[in-house]
Amino acid sequence: MTLQSAGGTDESVRVLVIDDFEPWHGYVSMMLRKRPELQIIGRVSDGLEAVQQAQQLQPDLILLDIGLPALNGIEAARRIQRVSRASKILFLSENRSVDVIEEALSTGADGYVVKSDAQSELLPAIKTVLEGKRFVSAGLSLHPATPSDEPTV
Repeated sequence: MTLQSAGGTDESVRVLVIDDFEPWHGYVSMMLRKRPELQIIGRVSDGLEAVQQAQQLQPDLILLDIGLPALNGIEAARRIQRVSRASKILFLSENRSVDVIEEALSTGADGYVVKSDAQSELLPAIKTVLEGKRFVSAGLSLHPATPSDEPTV
């Protein structure tokens, strides 16, 4: 698997990991070490710090939890989009609520992985979003809106 940075080159991909659960940081670090081109350039544990670090570091990829202290991940993603436009955002959360997932993706995020599926889906999700495509965990059922809300007669 060849990964490209947000700039489209085959150089290393700079990753910012944002989660308030320390064991999860360790797990994600272990997963990313399987791909030497993925470099963790920062780890933060709250939403406000996430926005600041995204602005300062301008990572290629941001792995972002939703349930964060100080500022939730969805609002952090909205702010990050304004200060680090080239960064790809991949949500990593255990939240399976369709409303929450749709709101998360409406921020302009590039994907959503359920944490319990991360072992099999995290690396493919990263590859997909770095290719400019959207990734949503296979176990989630996000149905597009129906073409018409008019009742049938």
